[in-house]
Amino acid sequence: MSVSRRNFLKGGGLAAGSIALTGKPSQASVDKPALRTKGLQTSTTVCPYCAVGCGMIVHRKDGKIVNIEGDPEHPINQGSLCSKGSALFQVANNERRLTKVQYRAPKSDKWEEKSWDWAMERIAKRMKDTRDRNFVKQEKINGEMYTVNRNEGMAMIGAAALDNEECYLLGKFARAMGVSYLEHQARI
Repeated sequence: MSVSRRNFLKGGGLAAGSIALTGKPSQASVDKPALRTKGLQTSTTVCPYCAVGCGMIVHRKDGKIVNIEGDPEHPINQGSLCSKGSALFQVANNERRLTKVQYRAPKSDKWEEKSWDWAMERIAKRMKDTRDRNFVKQEKINGEMYTVNRNEGMAMIGAAALDNEECYLLGKFARAMGVSYLEHQARI
């Protein structure tokens, strides 16, 4: 039987249209996961390793991560992950991962467990002390004094895991502290 090009295109169009009208998705989506992830809580995230921003789907059961895979609907990676992104599950579920604050005092040979409140207060105090010690209010340039309000004792770095809002807040915080050495992981 001989099929003309025109009849082939008509038949192909009819077949594609009838498949499209059935309403059945061609692949598993985040909202309707495949059977192997049925009953699990699902959310999307971005890989924290580099500045590419690959999309990931995280599956949880009872608050514990049970699976991480590439997001097939993400425009950047379309479901694929590099070796670091593929290994992210091992980072989340690792018995050696620290979940409590560990502190080793100067000249001590042992670590002690501290509270998160203690750690946050200590970090805030040390940042304030460093800012006060290294703050330059004015600078003389070509014989004239200029207000610079610069903190030369600190630097801040952003990361690929931060979203736009977090980067915005980090930038505002850095500038409020007078930090002029503000960088991002993707440029280093």
